[in-house]
Amino acid sequence: MVRLLRAILTLPAALALCLLLLDCLVETASEFNPYDVLGVTKSASQAEIKRAYKQLAKQWHPDKNKDPRAEDMFIKITKSYQILSNKEMRMNYDRHGWMDEGATREQPQHGFRHFHDSFYFDESFFHFPRASRDFADSKYMLRYAEYVRDIIPDSFKRPYLIKITSDWCFTCVHIELAWREAVQELEALGVGIGVVDIGEERRLANQLGAHRTPSILGLINGKVTFFHYAVVKEHLRQFVEDLLPQRLVEKVTDRNYQDFLNSWYEENKPHVLLFDQVPAVPLLYRLAAFAYKDYVRFGYVDQGLTETADLQQQFNINTYAPTMLLFKENTEKPADIIQAKGMKKQIVDEFISANRFLLVPRLVNQKLFDELCPVKQFHRRRKYCVLLITGSGESFAPRNDAFLAFASANTKEVLRFAYVYQESQQPLCDALLKNKESVPPQVVILERRNAAGKVLYRAVTGGWNGSEEDKYRLQEQLDLLQKDPSYLHYDATLPELNNEFASMFLIQWMYSAYDYLSQMVEDLLQRNWREMMPLLSLIFSALFILFGTVVIQAFSDPSEEKQPKAKAKEAPKAEERSEGSTDPSSRPPKKDFVEVTELTDITYTSNLVKLRPGHINVVVVLTDASKNVLLSKFAKEVYSFTRSSTLHYSFLNVDKHRDWMDALMELAPDAVRPDGEEDDTPRGADYTGYVLALNGHKRYFCLFRPVYTGDDLDARPRGEGGAAGGRPRSGSREEQPRKPHPRPASSTLQIHHKLDRLGLWMERLMEGTLPRHYIPVWPSPDKITARK
Repeated sequence: MVRLLRAILTLPAALALCLLLLDCLVETASEFNPYDVLGVTKSASQAEIKRAYKQLAKQWHPDKNKDPRAEDMFIKITKSYQILSNKEMRMNYDRHGWMDEGATREQPQHGFRHFHDSFYFDESFFHFPRASRDFADSKYMLRYAEYVRDIIPDSFKRPYLIKITSDWCFTCVHIELAWREAVQELEALGVGIGVVDIGEERRLANQLGAHRTPSILGLINGKVTFFHYAVVKEHLRQFVEDLLPQRLVEKVTDRNYQDFLNSWYEENKPHVLLFDQVPAVPLLYRLAAFAYKDYVRFGYVDQGLTETADLQQQFNINTYAPTMLLFKENTEKPADIIQAKGMKKQIVDEFISANRFLLVPRLVNQKLFDELCPVKQFHRRRKYCVLLITGSGESFAPRNDAFLAFASANTKEVLRFAYVYQESQQPLCDALLKNKESVPPQVVILERRNAAGKVLYRAVTGGWNGSEEDKYRLQEQLDLLQKDPSYLHYDATLPELNNEFASMFLIQWMYSAYDYLSQMVEDLLQRNWREMMPLLSLIFSALFILFGTVVIQAFSDPSEEKQPKAKAKEAPKAEERSEGSTDPSSRPPKKDFVEVTELTDITYTSNLVKLRPGHINVVVVLTDASKNVLLSKFAKEVYSFTRSSTLHYSFLNVDKHRDWMDALMELAPDAVRPDGEEDDTPRGADYTGYVLALNGHKRYFCLFRPVYTGDDLDARPRGEGGAAGGRPRSGSREEQPRKPHPRPASSTLQIHHKLDRLGLWMERLMEGTLPRHYIPVWPSPDKITARK
């Protein structure tokens, strides 16, 4: 009872509030004047109205104007333009002051409702927006799976106009009238229509890049383009026209019509000419050109130009109705013609579909072959392909023309005629002409049995010279084939055809890239920041990656960089130098693959004493005579270890710094007399080819001694010096009798063999398995000083 009393008490207040809202809306409706909104007079022309609308729409667009009144003002401007640009609506407003036909001031009881029907509020002001969908949006509703499976592939044949909406979108009602009018017109022309509910298909909305409602976008060739203008029928139509590529239809006049029609040979397509009296190419014709661009070449003749008078007279064109002429191989006479005052999409589609192939097309790719010669499906639907294997030279032209004439006289549905150039489709011709003695031109009759390439075929005996006898023989065998299908008793598996138009891909790609860049620039000028975020994110990501790569390379350790490859001719050049020549320079010849410095009193501190912990300087000992050869060999052996940042490479010239080498050997007795043997390296010994691995921080070194790898099998077994630590050899003849096995004298030891096993020794050095010879202190730098 208490609830009932409360409801009765609150009912008058609710009714009063509703009446107040109604009074406000009626007052607003009475104050609305489209002429005042656009700032034009009642005598303004359509051009003046359009000019005023564009200026105001640009000024008050909500994406560009942050004024709180911008959205409402933009709605008024758009609605005013809809009223004044429509002749009937403008006349109705001038007579009655209202926007709907039949609504007058003498009918105030209906005036309010009609005003809101034609303006934006409708019933959605008092109800949920779902009830305002009087237009059949459900017919065009898209789902994500359907969009990916069907819509995207179909967008390569026709453009799509898609609206983004939702159940709670109050402003979606504003564009409903213009959307309805545009859809009714564009759908009849062949444009695909779609509606996406952003509340139900959030995944699809994200795929399209739509983040607000209402939005309208176009889809063509799998590419999405947003609509950024006022939603009126004329703008939506122009938006669809701008989506289409620019080079679909060629303008044809008396001067270029011969070149246009004769291009059927290079393009391998029929050509269509549309004669009409409008200067711009009709949208219906452009949509048909886009749908059949892979099959037919389209041209347009403006009958209002004086440059087309001879062309109209030649083909006796009626100037009172649009006319379409379709030409195939014969450019003097059209193969088919239609003429209709109200050209419809169905008529155009049927006309082009029935004539999308030449009488005798050339097989230029597998797709064309599959369509011309389809796979057999049922016994009563047999399709036989009569194929002429010929050449492209001028000597083949008369025979090819004779085959075309024969095909023109045989228009049975069961037969399809085609030809192929042997030099362009050699694998196909080899599979059909198994007899090596068969030379083009040859005629082959075939029937495809499955999609894997299996065919039944038979070559027409006698070849093809284009004579009357050849025509009679071919006709006889075709008649026999239709009576007895077993006439084709050879089988083969055909390879896939080469795409002869693949070379044109670059040109097509350049055209597509130009269209894409042009559209992108236009979109950038119109898009709001939210729609531009994916593109800006991509650009900044690429710049960040590029900048990061440059920074990493700039601050990376140069020693870790990849060493350039050694030149193949570097070693021969080094060996060609005279062994007796001397190099006054204190640095070795520059190597392309490893950096080697000389160990002198100047570099003593940096390369040895103050060497960083964990770093090792690998030093090769040489003389002036062996310098070039040993450095080249040394660089090759240690090249594979240059990636290590802890290894440095130097050389020591014992002709200049022998005192330092003698002092080092005296400080490490275990290196001189390993395993308790007698001294093998007295002062004056030959240190040429020795390699020292010096650890300056821990004051130890590892020693490599040259090992002979020649043909002497009785050479002394190896110890720690070589690959397995080979024993040292002395150049002194006095010590040779003390050795248990004879060794070749140093004169027979080739210089370039001294470092043969250095690579294996370096591996043991990296593993840490080489013996280490510790010393109390490094020899003083004065012993590095060159002798006077």
